[in-house]
Amino acid sequence: MAERSTAAVDVADNSGDNPLTAKADKATTDGVTESIDTADAAEQGVNGGGGDRKATEPSIATPELHSGHKLARRYRLEECVTRLDGFSSWRAVDEKLRRAVGVHLLPADHPRARSVLAAARSSALLGDPRFVQVLDAVEENDLVYVVHEWLPDATELTALLALGPLEAHDAYQMVTQVSQAMAAAHREGLAHLRLTPSAVLRTSTGQYRIRGLAVAAALRGISSDTPQRSDTEAIGALLYAVLTQRWPYESDAYGLHGLPKGVGLIAPDQVRAGVHRGLSELAMRALVNDGATASRQEPPCTTPDELVKAIGEMPRIRPPEPAFTAPPEYQRTTYQQGTYGRPATGPGPSVTQAVTPPPPPLQGRTGKALKWAVSALLIAALGLGSWQLADALLQHDKGSSNETGNTRTTDQNGDDGDKPKAPLPLAIQGAQEYAPDGLPQDADDVGKTYDGNTSTYWRTKSYDDGPDLAPSVKAGVGIVYDLGSAKDVSTASILLRYGGDHTTITLYAADSLSPSASVGSMKRIATVQTSGTKAALKASTPVKSRYVLLWITAMPDSPKDEYSRAGHKQAITDVKFAG
Repeated sequence: MAERSTAAVDVADNSGDNPLTAKADKATTDGVTESIDTADAAEQGVNGGGGDRKATEPSIATPELHSGHKLARRYRLEECVTRLDGFSSWRAVDEKLRRAVGVHLLPADHPRARSVLAAARSSALLGDPRFVQVLDAVEENDLVYVVHEWLPDATELTALLALGPLEAHDAYQMVTQVSQAMAAAHREGLAHLRLTPSAVLRTSTGQYRIRGLAVAAALRGISSDTPQRSDTEAIGALLYAVLTQRWPYESDAYGLHGLPKGVGLIAPDQVRAGVHRGLSELAMRALVNDGATASRQEPPCTTPDELVKAIGEMPRIRPPEPAFTAPPEYQRTTYQQGTYGRPATGPGPSVTQAVTPPPPPLQGRTGKALKWAVSALLIAALGLGSWQLADALLQHDKGSSNETGNTRTTDQNGDDGDKPKAPLPLAIQGAQEYAPDGLPQDADDVGKTYDGNTSTYWRTKSYDDGPDLAPSVKAGVGIVYDLGSAKDVSTASILLRYGGDHTTITLYAADSLSPSASVGSMKRIATVQTSGTKAALKASTPVKSRYVLLWITAMPDSPKDEYSRAGHKQAITDVKFAG
């Protein structure tokens, strides 16, 4: 295995990184509990990446700050997450925007202060929503501080691994999204170098986000001569961990046991039964280094781009079908349950229910006379009922005939029987942004398009060219909605935030929340072009599908607002389907 760097200490990147061992103290970051490394000297294989990472070891006192201290008259420190190695990490409140944020603090004369500021500003310029965003990077009053997003509803990969290995589809989604994000970062010249399980978060919508891009390594003085190789091997280690619940090196790390000493790096499907073979091979191709060979003679992946290409060549792993849950049985009598006169089942001794004997038959002439009387009454009642039914049918037939002798069928309300029924609302069970180019717009806010609140919305980025996105910008942007089961989709009502010339929306029948087919090969349901803030779509013929892709290919030129710059953009505030 390639040699790994040794840093004096590793700390939680409140955003931070999870620890090496269970000996560490606990700290809460981004709403997630994580431990802090007491020594990075044991970091052989801890990051899972980059054999030539280097770290410095300054010993500078951490600035003495306290809860309630305010930075720039705006960021109020609330809770110290880490105070170690000359810098500290805090949970804070942005009083101007009234939201939680994370803050890294270190003295302005710290030897890493310049590199931390540079890394933070570079990361902020990337602006990729797949990364936890840097919001501010400032030097002020002999302090350097970096402010970043705080995600209280996200879950660390460390916490997910504590519950067990991930299912194949979840592992596939994790490695796909993380690889695509890191490939985009490296194309802009940015590396992570601390891509550990605590640096990867899964949001409530199932999207994976990466924290600490460039900043986590800068805080620890970590560098690499081969940054792409380092991050690729780190992704391989993450995939190995989610497939096996083991760390792919001999050292234990992140609450996971390492591999047995002396056996070397063995494929995930040899560590745990039932591991998806394609994902097992992919992990080995990313982990290949001086001490290991690629699984089953496949070529190694040495950059995130190569890893993304290898994932694309794999057969797509579909999500498992939801398990059918039988509805609760209604309360039934013992006779309906077929236990009348039978032993009762369940815990405890068997008990036979007593059978009540039928009443004795009527005896003598009086009983016989009574029987004949009852029979006669029943026959008379049946005859009367049959006559009334026949008369009602004849009257109905006469009343339904018009003057020309033509007849028509009416329903109970007097409406024409041929009148089409109004479409019934279709409940949306879930949604996920669809970004075939790997560059989502606002993946965490798709749920706001069907939350019943028209003041919340999912928005696109602003583009200079338009209104048609293709071919100069991208093929389109959109969201896939899950209706829970296959339904006939015939209409849709969509409320938009921006009006103007013009918005083009098309609905397609997709095969999953993450469609494997291209948009061009999907069955089109309906399309509309609008210059207003409401789009109504109606299919010529209902299309049966569980998943519906809402695909936007043109957006109006809209002015700057408090959330985005001027440009061709659109936002969806509400979506309703019917069929």
